[in-house]
Amino acid sequence: MSCHYPFRRVASLVLPAVAAFVLLTSAPILPARAQAVQAAQQATLSDTVKSDAAKPSAPPASGGTAAADPANPQAKSLPSRAIEKVKEVAKSAGDIFSRVPCLPPKGGVRKMGSLPRVASELAAGEPVVIVAFGSSSTQGHGSTSPDFNYPNRLAAQLRRQYPTADITVVNAGKGGEDAPEMMKRLQTAVLDRQPDLVIWQVGTNAVLRNLDPAETAKLVEEGIARIQAVGADLVLVDPQYSPAVNARAESASKMINLLGKVAELRHVGIFPRFEVMRDWHERQAIPIDNFVIADGLHMSDWGYACFAQLLGDDIIKSVGQIKLGVHVPSDVRTYRPM
Repeated sequence: MSCHYPFRRVASLVLPAVAAFVLLTSAPILPARAQAVQAAQQATLSDTVKSDAAKPSAPPASGGTAAADPANPQAKSLPSRAIEKVKEVAKSAGDIFSRVPCLPPKGGVRKMGSLPRVASELAAGEPVVIVAFGSSSTQGHGSTSPDFNYPNRLAAQLRRQYPTADITVVNAGKGGEDAPEMMKRLQTAVLDRQPDLVIWQVGTNAVLRNLDPAETAKLVEEGIARIQAVGADLVLVDPQYSPAVNARAESASKMINLLGKVAELRHVGIFPRFEVMRDWHERQAIPIDNFVIADGLHMSDWGYACFAQLLGDDIIKSVGQIKLGVHVPSDVRTYRPM
């Protein structure tokens, strides 16, 4: 028995660490997490991460091994260091544009039409309610944290710009829906909140389901009329540029064109997400997997962040126009239509 005890003692100390390392390096990783884990394994700490150092690890719950010395990184086990790097990458994700800058489209940019209600209230310091209405890319599928979905990114940007304003951004996104389902909850999810601005992302799931684009456009037009009846500003957001949508190019093109025509007819703004994202790839040479996750459909943290940034810039410009007494018709769009 005595000859086996040292082996048992060593095994009791080594095997848990080996098991943790195997689990960390070989377990399946969800697509939404893959980019953060890969960066954690490969990247060195950025200045941002260094300035926000991780707290020392707690000592073991039971005796048997000494706690790692925080002053000596070599004393930490490989699993511990890998886990810490994952956490560090998550912390630094707030500074997401330090890796890839968010730039406006390089092709023909026009001034956006005004959003008179929300801009006037922000300019006057009045409370503002913005409702982000849509499906999974409004809800934030693909983001590594709710903080990184586009409504929350937009809210943070507007609050930085207007620190004394009372700004509420409601995330009314629900995965899997399109115009037929959205119209059923338009009253409770949007109108009952008495919004000043509605950002309506629509059309992607209709493309993926091969629904008739004309029927979608008809429902959207009805929804616009109801939103305008309560006096809210409105911006439509068309489908995303992504492999899953591009695989149905004909249906996607029809949907995007019809939404553009509805926006023009009803004198509402439109954020041409498809064209903006295509510009990222074709003109700015950003790899698709930088802004679309592994499922080929939903946006990554960076994609949501840049989308929100450009949308927020348009709102801020509209406030500036109101302050200067400039009125631009709402159907004059920021980016050239298809």
